[in-house]
Amino acid sequence: MTEHKITEHKRIADPELTEDGQRIRKVRSFVLREGRLTKGQEAAMKDFWPTMGLDHDMGMLDFAEVFGNDNPVTLEIGFGMGASLVEMAAASPEKNFIGIEVHSPGVGACLMAAGERGVTNLRVFCHDAVEVLADCIPDSGLAGMQLFFPDPWHKTRHHKRRIVQASFAESIRQKLSLGGIFHMATDWENYAEHMIEVMVVAPGYENTAAEGNFVPRPDWRPLTKFEQRGHRLGHGVWDIIYKRTK
Repeated sequence: MTEHKITEHKRIADPELTEDGQRIRKVRSFVLREGRLTKGQEAAMKDFWPTMGLDHDMGMLDFAEVFGNDNPVTLEIGFGMGASLVEMAAASPEKNFIGIEVHSPGVGACLMAAGERGVTNLRVFCHDAVEVLADCIPDSGLAGMQLFFPDPWHKTRHHKRRIVQASFAESIRQKLSLGGIFHMATDWENYAEHMIEVMVVAPGYENTAAEGNFVPRPDWRPLTKFEQRGHRLGHGVWDIIYKRTK
């Protein structure tokens, strides 16, 4: 199983070529960070991937077939080590969750935590989220989309690498059902402002904030250790929730 994921990562990292052999340059929102899995993560990949793992080459998913029920599905992009995602899934058995992460140790950690908690309503991809959205997630199929603490790419020259762009907002809208929510959170104020700039002009969305652009952290989003440390240091966190209206 570990060998499969390493192979998958190499496939993601390989350059795409045109018919005449020229490299296609893509702007990625992530840096591929290969890491060594711990023994626990490696064991979790072996034990839980057959029931909780999803592969990009499976193509368009049938959620009822994947989960064995018709419960609403929330998808999270870039779940890191998966602690908050597993907590959300454990707290809401009436919902289904899909996580996407390119860092294989994070996927292993997520599977290990889910196995320890006995979570059955969670599935994970280890692949590029943009490709998974395009090829595996049915249009209007999601009740919610979560993007928590994405790489801020804080240098101005790197802003083009930020995942929240007009094209990304539109691809999310297509995957959300009417009334479905797109929930973002960041601890970089400049990125929060960038998110608002993108979303305020994105068609088919409405900001759910009662006042201003931001909402208090909802109860369903667990407070991470990273956030707790940030709060102690006086760092801000901005939650943004938009709803698909058309």
